[in-house]
Amino acid sequence: MADLSYEESKKKVFFGLGLLAVVTLVEVFISLFGKGWLIEGVDDIGWLVALSALLIIVLSAYKAYYIIYEFMHMRYEVKGLAYSVLLPTALLIWAIIAFFQEGTSWKARRQLIEDKNAEKVDETKLQGSVIDDQTYILELTKS
Repeated sequence: MADLSYEESKKKVFFGLGLLAVVTLVEVFISLFGKGWLIEGVDDIGWLVALSALLIIVLSAYKAYYIIYEFMHMRYEVKGLAYSVLLPTALLIWAIIAFFQEGTSWKARRQLIEDKNAEKVDETKLQGSVIDDQTYILELTKS
């Protein structure tokens, strides 16, 4: 980029800003479409919602790539430096996916516990056991 004149550099920056603006508008349109704001009932079609989510992820990754590539000048750096920036980014993406998986697991476990707590126990099937003067254990008998 050092061999470009000021006017050429300015033109290139405005092109990049325009490209990012168009990609953002496309993302917003896909998001509104996928959530059913533009056409009612679309949000009930599972594969279409998944496709819109995938498109938004791809377009967001493209924007991040373009910003790093053009505005952070990674295009003009040696490969080793570019990889030293991209590797932690890839690990960060992996960590985000792992945290979502962990959160989903915790949510499912919490729901299981809430369901177990909400179960009504048939008291006719309970029998008691005394361990000592202060401890009384109820056991569910199988019938």
